[in-house]
Amino acid sequence: MAGEFSAAAYAYDLPPELIARKPPARRGDSRLLVLHRQSAALEHKQFRAILDYLAPPDLLVFNDTRVLPARLLGQKVLPGNNRSGRARCEVFLLKQLDRKRWECLVKPGRRLPEGSVVSFGPDCSAGILDVLPDGRRLVEFEFAGDFQTVLDHYGRPPLPPYIKPDAAQSQSDRLELAARYQTVYARVPGASAAPTAGLHFSPELLAAIKTRGIPTAFLTLHIGLGTFQPLKTADIREHRMHTEEYILPAQTIRAVQACRQRGGRVIAVGTTAARVLETVAADIAASAVPAAGLAGCTSIYIYPGYKFRVVDALLTNFHLPGSTLLLLVSALAGREKILQAYQEAVRLRYRFFSFGDAMLIV
Repeated sequence: MAGEFSAAAYAYDLPPELIARKPPARRGDSRLLVLHRQSAALEHKQFRAILDYLAPPDLLVFNDTRVLPARLLGQKVLPGNNRSGRARCEVFLLKQLDRKRWECLVKPGRRLPEGSVVSFGPDCSAGILDVLPDGRRLVEFEFAGDFQTVLDHYGRPPLPPYIKPDAAQSQSDRLELAARYQTVYARVPGASAAPTAGLHFSPELLAAIKTRGIPTAFLTLHIGLGTFQPLKTADIREHRMHTEEYILPAQTIRAVQACRQRGGRVIAVGTTAARVLETVAADIAASAVPAAGLAGCTSIYIYPGYKFRVVDALLTNFHLPGSTLLLLVSALAGREKILQAYQEAVRLRYRFFSFGDAMLIV
């Protein structure tokens, strides 16, 4: 297969040393590659220069999801209530179903069949209720008090596998790393991964945006691990997306409509914000706005050939080769322009992935 529908057409060579394994010293110290879609021109800036590409008619839309400390390390409760350290295991929260039940990933799966119990401490344990078809587990937690408090105590942030805390780091350094994998405006708990385009924004930069009269709005998309999975089909059209939950407040819908009326650009901060906005494009185009806003699940799949209906510009990080996120930015700017921009970013030693540098597509 050849052409833009071939998964092989979205590969590029990335030297491993360009993968950012830790954040910059301060938020906003990253670099910014600006890609102009019409001309294919590239500009190389520091991230704080993003202010130069924004104007009061525009609207910035952020994803305010908050990353859960979703990794729980515990011990399998063995027969006779023997809590031997030889039976260590991990439970990774994916989706909350009710107050106590979650869909989870577990390690090692072979040691955690239906009926297993994992203890995390004297006030928190998890029972395996069912083994789901894709290997996930239906898990019921038993805990004392508020689960979020328990989770904050026992859970660890789900950092990407290429970001590994140094064993010699102090506890405060580890906490700082976890805090940096959270946007400064994160508000609604529920994500398994961070909306990484937003990691560049500091409180000071957000204040400068407000001072310049540039409107902002927020939505929520709880990012699942499927966001970062590579394509598994040779033909990109055969790929099936994961499902993620979103919340779109009424005030954000009205802000987008107002931006349209005044001739501004809707600028999505991250591919997750873009996916929500495109999911509800028809609702945004309607004049009536539901008083409660909109909420639901989306599995929207954006790849070249898709025509954007809401998003005019996009701020994003640099994505994995052969990923659906790379397809999304290619749909907005064109595959050849994106791959040329990535080649230039590699040549100039930009930093890639979650803690890496940013790209603004205008």
